[in-house]
Amino acid sequence: MISTAFTETFGVRHPIVQGGMQWVGRAELVAAVANAGALGFITALTQPTPADLANEIARCRDLTDQPFGVNLTILPSITPPPYDEYRQVIVDSGVKIVETAGSNPGPHLAIFHDAGIKVLHKCTTVRHAVKAQDLGVDGISIDGFECAGHPGEDDVAGLVLIPAAADKISIPMIASGGFADARGLVAALALGADGINMGTRFMCTTESPIHQNIKEAIVAADETQTELIFRPLRNTARVASNIVSREVVDILSRGGQFEDVRDLVAGARGRSVYETGDPDAGIWTVGTSQGLIHDIPTVDELVQRMVSEAEVIIGARLRSMTERVSV
Repeated sequence: MISTAFTETFGVRHPIVQGGMQWVGRAELVAAVANAGALGFITALTQPTPADLANEIARCRDLTDQPFGVNLTILPSITPPPYDEYRQVIVDSGVKIVETAGSNPGPHLAIFHDAGIKVLHKCTTVRHAVKAQDLGVDGISIDGFECAGHPGEDDVAGLVLIPAAADKISIPMIASGGFADARGLVAALALGADGINMGTRFMCTTESPIHQNIKEAIVAADETQTELIFRPLRNTARVASNIVSREVVDILSRGGQFEDVRDLVAGARGRSVYETGDPDAGIWTVGTSQGLIHDIPTVDELVQRMVSEAEVIIGARLRSMTERVSV
């Protein structure tokens, strides 16, 4: 067992998190993560309505009696989802852990805390992590540039970002971006984090609710096969390199605007990738950690393997190195 400030604060056995992933963070995956002793998050906005979220939470409870959480990502939108209603469902459901992302968690903290809910806030910079800590969140998830989805605009990789954040964060902090195995877990702990968050690695498990073809595409890909779209629009997103994402990059690099790529990046097209198994059907999110993924295990196999291998690295390999130095 690897016990950290994160496992103690959030009440899980292992310092491993499956963060919220659009179209992927569903009950079957989250429950498997919880049963393996890690922390999984249902993605609220994957559910079409707040009522659907309530049903998904209930479905997860039927599959596990271990702690799990809900991700609520709040982003600017022309027609925003009913965020307050999703938030109320989380409170009414009795879920005790929430992952917030996308914007300032301040307006939601009092309601969550009054309900006894711990808040883990996801951010991409040290300054935002410090601000969230000052606001009173219970934990920080810090995203390095290697991550899938939105890595921010500062382009700071985890090797620097994690210790830089650790120097200023006193609450539990997990590291995200580029993690897929025990080596990454041990490295994150050495850099000052209290655990790790994995998205792409959990996508590529037996219980992940995406098409087998996409899981196999992740296994086959290497760390170079992603694209950074929306860079000229200052809304960078890391996605799989495919026909669609390369076209988006080309259009925007030639001065195109969002309206010129709107149809290419439509969410419905991205969702169809996971449903049909066609990796070129639309934009889909994946991180550089795919270069470290070589199999499709069950969630339990993955978590137990990572923890046991991490214990070996910490207890044997590093001790052996220390002994050599002392000699």
